[in-house]
Amino acid sequence: MRPCFLVVDREFPGSISTRKLVIETAKFNVITAYSGQEALEMLGRFPAIDGVVMDGELDDIPAEYLTTELKKIDATLPVLVICAPGYEGCPSADVQLESFQPQKLLEALRKLKPREAEQIEKHDEDISTERLN
Repeated sequence: MRPCFLVVDREFPGSISTRKLVIETAKFNVITAYSGQEALEMLGRFPAIDGVVMDGELDDIPAEYLTTELKKIDATLPVLVICAPGYEGCPSADVQLESFQPQKLLEALRKLKPREAEQIEKHDEDISTERLN
């Protein structure tokens, strides 16, 4: 089963989130929330989420507060915060990435779910090989 990540982004619902695009490129499933409050509601509705990737500067809830509330719901839930350089406002996050670096985000997600990431990559390689034969 593919890992599913909750992306909490400030972007408007009509636009394409770069974070979401990167995660989907890795073939992970994505659920998107556009506020901290919506993220809490989503986790309540979809408790099998494997991790959260969120913007460190949400408009409605500070990142540290949201991380704490998410971990009250699931203490083992990994939270990755994408933040501006020098930002130290979310010590409860499991991973903080400065600005948005797609490769570092993918590496962090693969470290969280290494077995699943390896299975997805192997599956894709098998499909590519079958197409060539």
